[in-house]
Amino acid sequence: MRIDEYGLVQGAQYIPSPNWDERPAGTAIRLLVIHAISLPPGEFGGGGIIELFTNRLDPEAHPYYRQVAGLKVSAHFLLRRNGTLVQFVPCLKRAWHAGASNWRGLERCNDFSIGIELEGCDWLPFEEVQYRGLDRLTQALRSIYPIEDIVGHSDIAPGRKTDPGPCFDWARYRAARGCSARLTKKD
Repeated sequence: MRIDEYGLVQGAQYIPSPNWDERPAGTAIRLLVIHAISLPPGEFGGGGIIELFTNRLDPEAHPYYRQVAGLKVSAHFLLRRNGTLVQFVPCLKRAWHAGASNWRGLERCNDFSIGIELEGCDWLPFEEVQYRGLDRLTQALRSIYPIEDIVGHSDIAPGRKTDPGPCFDWARYRAARGCSARLTKKD
């Protein structure tokens, strides 16, 4: 997996989101944040996530969409249940994925993080193909950026967020070469 000078992953499906802005000048990418999302909740494979991240979600298409249709959110990446990798925001830009957040005493985690959404939910296991894709993506990102830590959204927004949830296999993810969570230095 190769990342170009703009922070785009070659081979990923690129669907630009308008929900991004510039990172603060001189800010290094130090953190990966793992999320989980499904729209509608617990349903997979539809267009809801892409529509949400591109501000095209129809609030009348599903009752749940009325709650989230006006949100201006995005992530850098989405790993679908079938392993397809979608990129919404170049890595060098600030995606709007973490919201109110704190890591090691630093607020505004969007400033220095990359957000990776896994198509999933709190009550179903993730797919093996998602873990393999996440492993490859993590290794590629760590080869370019000075990633110091990998956390769940729930770790940086406790009490507000639960994702990636109890069904995310952190032990499996940590076991992959170069993908240990709670990093203190590059392998």
